[in-house]
Amino acid sequence: MSSSLLLSGSTVSSPFIAPNNLSVPFRNASRSFKSPRCAVDSPYGGNTPTFPRLKVWDPYKRLGISPYASEEEIWASRNFLLEQYAGHERSEESIEAAFEKLLMSSFVRRRKTKINLKTRLKKKVEESPPWIQNLLNFVEMPPMDIIFRRLFLFAFMAGWSIMNSAEGGPAFQVAVSLAACIYFLNEKTKSLGRAFIIGIGGLAGGWICGSILIPMIPTFLIHPTWTLELLTSLVAYAFMFVACTFLK
Repeated sequence: MSSSLLLSGSTVSSPFIAPNNLSVPFRNASRSFKSPRCAVDSPYGGNTPTFPRLKVWDPYKRLGISPYASEEEIWASRNFLLEQYAGHERSEESIEAAFEKLLMSSFVRRRKTKINLKTRLKKKVEESPPWIQNLLNFVEMPPMDIIFRRLFLFAFMAGWSIMNSAEGGPAFQVAVSLAACIYFLNEKTKSLGRAFIIGIGGLAGGWICGSILIPMIPTFLIHPTWTLELLTSLVAYAFMFVACTFLK
């Protein structure tokens, strides 16, 4: 019986014998299987272009700008190049290094210019006549926030006076401005008498100058409702602002 089966050529199936057709997919799979490529195998930077002036020593030439370029031009060149060569580490480092070098040089140059300007001004003051030196001893430069706060106060008083120009004179606004001027001066000088003298002097000086200068202005440039008293008070506000802000 076993010999007849062999002679008939029929296929004998057995759980321990794999069919021949099952080995084909495995062979094909072994041929098609490839090991995955790592990121290290890819070329550096991929397709990102390389900055052509990596080894140029001059930072101006490296960024492609003139030695007389302004800070705005330096920033624009740096941003443009970083956008062009983004993703290439060595290119970005080279561009940033040239930019930082130029920025530092600009800072040092501005600082030297500022120091030289102060030195020249100090020398001018020292060489000026004694009466100018004595006059400058009464002047000081306060912080900018103080200047803006006091400028806002007197500008508000001027606007208030203009808004009420048709109803009457700005006597109340002038009185409030004088009181504020004396208060600021007393806070600075620690002397009420000195603050009172400087404040009254600022008001008187502004009123006198306004009375002389305002009539010289052509009438067609002045609003019809603006009286001589109003315009003179505006000049007085400016004098009191200068007095309480810059005098000591």
